[in-house]
Amino acid sequence: MSGGGTETAVGCEVPPGGGGKKMDSLGTAGSPAHLIIKDLGEIHSRLLDHRPVIQGETRYFVKEFEEKRGLREMRVLENLKNMIRETNEHTLPSCRETMQDSFSRVLQRLQAATDSVCRLQQREQERKKMNNDHLLASEKQHIMQWEDFMKEQRSQQAEADEAHQRAVERLKEQHAAMEKDLAKLSTF
Repeated sequence: MSGGGTETAVGCEVPPGGGGKKMDSLGTAGSPAHLIIKDLGEIHSRLLDHRPVIQGETRYFVKEFEEKRGLREMRVLENLKNMIRETNEHTLPSCRETMQDSFSRVLQRLQAATDSVCRLQQREQERKKMNNDHLLASEKQHIMQWEDFMKEQRSQQAEADEAHQRAVERLKEQHAAMEKDLAKLSTF
């Protein structure tokens, strides 16, 4: 703690560097009362007046902060500023160029892949169309074969019915002839 405090005028104390000798009710300037008042002022300033101590501590703290921390903070801020400038001037443009190159290559590859997929899709559609056309032609051919088969079956059925009808007629005639023969034989 610093002991250099300011003295305050208490009571009838003579101000320092005083002009004339003033007498107060307590006595002369060298009297014991005057010395007691002076000691009381000094005790008061040491015990109750903390401004000089606080000012000294504040000056000490500011000095230590500026010396130890202030320069370090300035260096850190300067390094950050340099790093930001370096990033803005060099790193970002190179990253931007790299990204643009990479994106253009990726876009070219993507376009080539899209074109390949479109060609494959077109071939697949053509193949499906050919298969559908083939299936339709095959279906029409099967329908025509079926119709021919049904016509043939109807004609064979008609022939079979006609042959059956002739056979039935012939059998009826035969049966009728046999009944006549039997009727002739039964008359005997």
